[in-house]
Amino acid sequence: MRSGADALRRMVMDAGRITGIDRLLQPWFGGTGAILMLHRVTDKLRFPDGPNRHLSVSPRFLDAVLTMLRDDGFVFVSMDEAVERLRAGDAGGSRFVALTADDGYRDNMLEALPVLERHSTPITVYVAPGLIDGTADLWWDVLEEAVNAGCPIQLGGEQLNCDSSSARQSAFSRLLTAVSKDVPESERTGFVRRVAREAGVDHSAPGRATLMTWDELRHFARHPLVTIGAHTVDHHNLKRLGETEVLFELEEGRRRITEQLGREPRHFAYPYGFGEAVGPREVALVRQTGYLSAVTTRHGVLREDHIDHLHALPRLSLNGRFQNLAHLRTMLRGLTTPLANGGRRLVTV
Repeated sequence: MRSGADALRRMVMDAGRITGIDRLLQPWFGGTGAILMLHRVTDKLRFPDGPNRHLSVSPRFLDAVLTMLRDDGFVFVSMDEAVERLRAGDAGGSRFVALTADDGYRDNMLEALPVLERHSTPITVYVAPGLIDGTADLWWDVLEEAVNAGCPIQLGGEQLNCDSSSARQSAFSRLLTAVSKDVPESERTGFVRRVAREAGVDHSAPGRATLMTWDELRHFARHPLVTIGAHTVDHHNLKRLGETEVLFELEEGRRRITEQLGREPRHFAYPYGFGEAVGPREVALVRQTGYLSAVTTRHGVLREDHIDHLHALPRLSLNGRFQNLAHLRTMLRGLTTPLANGGRRLVTV
């Protein structure tokens, strides 16, 4: 199913570029700028063909992206400046790009930062303290480790085989659905750790191997190009929590980052960020909590009207499956925004 959806998306982007429609429609669909979303920036994936490979791009691709954007006339800005530009309604100025990354992966510092320094490009990295502390697990990587261990995994009354590539892909998909939809958020940690235990996998290993420590984050945060934002406490799906629990995730996450880094985060990223994870209630609570901006994972460019939706800003994903400059250029021209959002050019929630 994923390969079919990927192929269709590539076909649409290729058609827009080859026919020139993306260039013709840019004045109407291109907006004032965009927020780009990263997770990992590395060539050193443990499972290069695994189900989580979309979360990573190579440093070479990031370098090529920033070179292309500069050549195309984009200005690189921080999230603070992105908000200022939206407030100013600077439609006549250069289009801008704000770069963001979720979760606080160590390669953001070791492999991405040297690229950002070459291009003088700011980045906002959104951090969930529970992931950094290890009280919450990097569960998508834990499940990837579990299925790659090759042992059968029990899911309810069903046994998921993991003895072939296709079986592992199917097992991961089933486990992903269970964590995302079937298992209550309060039981996620126990469920994931039980799966890891059955597979003979250390549930804490992926986080230790790939996420920054607080000491590393303190060093990283002192860099003039780096801003640290908040990403809740434990990377929960806020839409699946009660209001009191949501407010705790928002306020406690900010408090713990401030305590550890000595600076209060002003910007927020919704975990997961799609329709099943964030809606009007969550946006209202984030605004109420006092964050300056908040980003989703909804696909779209920024428009002047986003001044009224600073806590529901869309992003364009630098996706490991689409490391293609021509595709990114088509997305930045705005062609894919209405296609991905039922015809809407202004993408919020």
